This record gives sequence, structure tokens and C-alpha cells, in this order.
Amino acid sequence: MMDKINVNGSQAHPVFQFLKLRLKGSFGDFIKWNFSKFLCDFQGRPFRRYGPKDAPFTFEDDIRGLLGVDETTPRAKEPTQ
Repeated sequence: MMDKINVNGSQAHPVFQFLKLRLKGSFGDFIKWNFSKFLCDFQGRPFRRYGPKDAPFTFEDDIRGLLGVDETTPRAKEPTQ
């Protein structure tokens, strides 16, 4: 997807319609703000929804769990600012 798309309302893109139907947020099936994140498994099943303020490193364990990565695999390093 490289074009601007709608994520809410009757014109919402089908991907977001699907994700919001499966994973409700604090505002129900509405995406309040940019940078809401959805994590899906290998079969495309929605696993968990994260808010705009959730940094990707905060849900690294969920990603590792879906990938089947064990604790001996080196972790990613959080970028320095």
C-alpha cells in the first residue's frame, strides 16, 4: 500500500475493516490515531493490537513468540537517539 487510505468509516480499506473487527481497541472498532499497530501470525490471523504510543520494542516478546524464537537468540538493540 503506497496510497493514502481510509482506516475508519464506510470507506475503510478492507484490511483495516478485517483487523478492527477481530481486535477491538479502547475505542471499539475505531482507530483513533496514526501509528496504531496490528500484529498478525503467519496465517494472517490478528494476534494483538497496540496503541500509537506503544514502541515496537515494547512488544518484541510477542513478535519473538509468534516467530518461535527462543531466549538464546540475540535480541534486537533499541536504537539510540
